[in-house]
Amino acid sequence: MADPAALSDVERTTFEHGGTTRDVYRAGDGPAVVVMAEMPGITPSVLAFARRVRELGCTVWLPDLFGEAGAAPSPVTFARAIVPMCVAKDFAAFAMGRTAPVIDWLRALGAHAHAECGGPGIGAVGMCFTGGFALGMMVDEHLLAPVLSQPSLPIALPGRGRAKADLHLSPEDLGCVRRRAAEDGIDVLGLRFTHDRLSPPERFAALRDALGDRFIGVEIDSSKGNPHGIRGAAHSVLTEDLVDEPGHPTHDALGRVLELFRTRLVEPAAT
Repeated sequence: MADPAALSDVERTTFEHGGTTRDVYRAGDGPAVVVMAEMPGITPSVLAFARRVRELGCTVWLPDLFGEAGAAPSPVTFARAIVPMCVAKDFAAFAMGRTAPVIDWLRALGAHAHAECGGPGIGAVGMCFTGGFALGMMVDEHLLAPVLSQPSLPIALPGRGRAKADLHLSPEDLGCVRRRAAEDGIDVLGLRFTHDRLSPPERFAALRDALGDRFIGVEIDSSKGNPHGIRGAAHSVLTEDLVDEPGHPTHDALGRVLELFRTRLVEPAAT
């Protein structure tokens, strides 16, 4: 069940595009950053991350794509969120070489957020199920700071080895992303744990092949006996598996995300 206090400092609004209306939570002032939640939805940990972005001097926009906003993760909330999303046409969770239809709605939200908030452009961060969505949003020129945290789509079931290296984009969209990275100097920041089976290493290898030096891949050691005691099943770099202490690699990864937003969005907006 959702905790009303978890949403007490964000404003609930709606956004409609292409006949689809969704709730969106927003807070802060400054250039817009679209924060796309992981499974099972906009949890207290996702909201805590959004507050860090807000404190940086950005307006956070959290689209309510699945689950119950404000509810803590549990086996029940995971099941209620992931089962319908795996079969939802809007998310195309198993499709290879195809851009999920929900990206069109997210691009429109990003354009709307930029028009409302101003600044040089917007940022976007996806996590887990939404992890690669910021890459698809990069087709639009106002996206200047994309972050892919543990991108997990398309889902790579046994026997679908090619899915591990798929970037969940159409060839046309991938070509546009490549051009923007090369010609506009857009850095794409990716985060994952080394032993995360949901976000396989082949996907980061494919991002390096596609984007070259413009892809900044941060892979955090989660092997057995790693020096920071990170569990082998660690998955959520910015939320549930974050250890927000100086010197911890997840703390450093969070810092890199915030630094990207600061240098690409906040500082240029102040000049």
